[in-house]
Amino acid sequence: MKIEILGTGCAKCNELEMKVKQAVAQSGKFVQIEKVSDLQKIMGYGVMSTPGLVIDGIVKSTGRVLSVEEISAFLG
Repeated sequence: MKIEILGTGCAKCNELEMKVKQAVAQSGKFVQIEKVSDLQKIMGYGVMSTPGLVIDGIVKSTGRVLSVEEISAFLG
């Protein structure tokens, strides 16, 4: 599983990254986490407002910080 956090380094983007790491740690799964700050790549996903959360190439959320519980639900 690969999770991409889309954002340019704003406070909300950093908060989402922290919550993703918490959810992954709680899940015990092996997950590759990548922070994407390249605007071309972010726009390639059709994301216009950050932070964005992409799991295995599918955009799951844009423009808000998800809770650890919401992220955990995506991890299965």
